[in-house]
Amino acid sequence: METLNPSSLTEASSHLIAQIAVTPPGARLAAISGQVGVDRAGQLVGGNDHAAQARQCFSNVLDALAAIKAHPDDILQMKIYVVRHTPDLVPAIFGAGGEIFGESWPVCASTWIGVEALALPEWLVEIEVLVALS
Repeated sequence: METLNPSSLTEASSHLIAQIAVTPPGARLAAISGQVGVDRAGQLVGGNDHAAQARQCFSNVLDALAAIKAHPDDILQMKIYVVRHTPDLVPAIFGAGGEIFGESWPVCASTWIGVEALALPEWLVEIEVLVALS
């Protein structure tokens, strides 16, 4: 994956994202549906805690990557949807992702979207990713 932060665009707001992510030649794309804070049994993890739900979302993304034999470095784009977004949630949610990905944090094109609600009222965070498979 090639990531770019050209000087013609504003500097990325974090070392965790890139302004542009380009797939390698011949790559196929895989879209991983929005992952929410539920475990394999369909049980909500984290109750009313954004960070705890985000931790489960990131864990689900990691499991989905494994299912398609992909690595976090293969993530081209990540969209994070957050119910009742406030600025203090940014470090909590990125921190949850850091706990799951560790040194393998996917630097990619990234969008954070504050939303009023997700499909079910108890869901607070949803994360979808686009993956480049070589």
